[in-house]
Amino acid sequence: MPDLLIELFSEEIPARMQTRAANDLKKLVTDGMVEAGLTYASAAAFSTPRRLTLTIDGTLDASPTTVEERKGPKADVPEKAIEGFLRGAGLTRDDLEERETPKGSILFAKITKPGRPAADIVAEVLENAIRNFPWPKSMRWGTGSMKWVRPLHSILAILVAEDGATVVPMDVDGITSSDTTEGHRFMAPGRFSVTSFDDYSTKLKRAHVVLDATERRDAIWNDATNQAFALGLEVFEDNGLLAEVAGLVEWPVVLMGQIDEDFLGLPPEVLQTSMREHQKFFSVRNPKTQRIERFITVANRETADNGATILAGNQKVLSARLADAKFFWENDLRVAKSDMNVWLQSLENVTFHNKLGTQAELVNRMAALARELAPAVGADPDMAERAARLAKADLSSEMVYEFPELQGLMGRFYVEASGEDAAIAAASEEHYAPLGPSDDVPTAPISVAVSLAEKIDKLCGFWAIEEYPTGSKDPFALRRANLGLIRLVLNENTGVSLSSIFRKSIHGHLNDLLVRQVETELNATENSFPASLIASLHNDEIDTFKELAAAKEDVYDAELQMAGIKAKAMTRHLLAFTHDRLKVYLKDQGIRHDIINACIAMDGNDDINLLVKRATALNEALQTDDGKNLIQGFKRANNILSQAESADGVEYSYGADVKFAETGEERALFAALDMTEPTITSAMAAQDFTTAMSAMASLRSPIDAFFEAMQINAENDTVRRNRLNLLSRIRTLCSSVADLTKIEG
Repeated sequence: MPDLLIELFSEEIPARMQTRAANDLKKLVTDGMVEAGLTYASAAAFSTPRRLTLTIDGTLDASPTTVEERKGPKADVPEKAIEGFLRGAGLTRDDLEERETPKGSILFAKITKPGRPAADIVAEVLENAIRNFPWPKSMRWGTGSMKWVRPLHSILAILVAEDGATVVPMDVDGITSSDTTEGHRFMAPGRFSVTSFDDYSTKLKRAHVVLDATERRDAIWNDATNQAFALGLEVFEDNGLLAEVAGLVEWPVVLMGQIDEDFLGLPPEVLQTSMREHQKFFSVRNPKTQRIERFITVANRETADNGATILAGNQKVLSARLADAKFFWENDLRVAKSDMNVWLQSLENVTFHNKLGTQAELVNRMAALARELAPAVGADPDMAERAARLAKADLSSEMVYEFPELQGLMGRFYVEASGEDAAIAAASEEHYAPLGPSDDVPTAPISVAVSLAEKIDKLCGFWAIEEYPTGSKDPFALRRANLGLIRLVLNENTGVSLSSIFRKSIHGHLNDLLVRQVETELNATENSFPASLIASLHNDEIDTFKELAAAKEDVYDAELQMAGIKAKAMTRHLLAFTHDRLKVYLKDQGIRHDIINACIAMDGNDDINLLVKRATALNEALQTDDGKNLIQGFKRANNILSQAESADGVEYSYGADVKFAETGEERALFAALDMTEPTITSAMAAQDFTTAMSAMASLRSPIDAFFEAMQINAENDTVRRNRLNLLSRIRTLCSSVADLTKIEG
């Protein structure tokens, strides 16, 4: 069974596309081979900046011959119908076989498809893969019609058998397949032939090409950390940058350079971001001083001077970049220390969203929300409002304009430099968090208040303009904001009624939208009717204008009333969206959807903390035998009671009396309910759902004994009603924690 080796050699492929491209090549080729009947044992894909490589072991020499039986028309149909069937199958009348079936005499045909050589199939599949490759971006070059991410230079395609390697013959827009490739662009130019994958990878390494991206990453990291360790330093770990740099070089050469003394006073985050984003450098820190003093760069070649010239050039470019960063830093600090209101005023000219106003309007809304939320999270309202007003100030700074990823962090530096309290400064950085499921949640009360305000305003604003997440599309990261809101509330154990906050915020957004709409219409009217003509209006025309203006005011008033109704509907929709996010969050913690649904059905479901306490207690109870059996007992009681109420047309909820009990099991259940009910009631009042569920689970035994001994539909009508009312008492008590009818199983 031969092996297959494919290499597509081109100009440099962007690093971010390489891994995906290698996997796409593997899938396109292997799927195409299997579909054509050419199976294989294993496959592996590799990528470097200039090549995509695929090796496939244990392919068949040829696809197998197949015989397909195809059912045709009845034997007695008109001859033209039979001829049509023969044309479609590519057969003659002699190839047909007539068989008797329960539906009469039917014609059948056997179609034999001979196998095809592996080389023919591979050539066809590979050409199709090349012409239809799913690059995010691609280009044309020369006079050909083919598109590729960068100009494609050569195709290596060989089948390797015991008697040697043979080229898979193919031609794609003038690029003819061969058994040759190239080594490193500078260190080993020129082509060479290969006979197998082992020969290929060995010769590439001799030609200064490391084929495996994982091997390149490991080599870079090991050399970098070893060089830093030798000087008593440590390299900042950055897996994203490491993967990117490994995609920029075929022969990694790690070099360490020094940062000029003039720039060591910059915040470490500024140094790290500037070097990472502009130069693709790793930062090297002194663990004693926590300062970033050196950098690691990765060259793509060895040089006679051991990289001295490369380092000198890199340091020159880096110094220019850091000089800009230093200028931004010092200039921003001067503004922060003198008057940050300059930045706040400039936010009036920065659009947050074309329907939701400017960043300044966002800040005003956040400040009001933060003040309102402050008592619930233990923050000082004045400080929370001040922190919210300053949280976005750094968006006007030169440093954040240059490096948007530093927003928040630079805000903390600048707000603290302006003389504000450290807690207010910290909120500038922390109010964006959490940005993802693994991100830390703010714990400082002021930061929590501002972070909640930012996320609530964002959610309510986009709900007001009806920009909801749909399917996999979420351009404004509303799912992430909603999950962040949930984590913040749960982390702080904060009892907040989200419905009232959502409704108030959405209503405010709807009112703002109406104001903007009216202002736009008035401006349009004034612009279309010059002031110089207003003086020439007749009295009857002026009266008409007044009537139209009054009508517009009536419409505006009606719209304001409608805004209140819309706000309620949108609040319910946003709360349902929040519950869906909560289900995903709690599922990861082992709590089933049906348990959460049972708790969502209860009053107060807009208090996320209360909801999770219910769900956690119910989940713990259902882990025990008593809890599981209690659910079954409850469902049995509820089913019997519901059927009786439906049949009798009455509601059995008027209280059962122990004096009508006829058996010991019946009296024992009365006693158990009398003893347990106060415990459950007091626990519920204290929101101690664990105690309430534990007490409820203790009813399992008397309820089981009751059902085993009792016949609910007794002949005595008084006894029957009393027992149904007793079931109603069980249903009411058990339903006080959650809607147990929604529990599955």
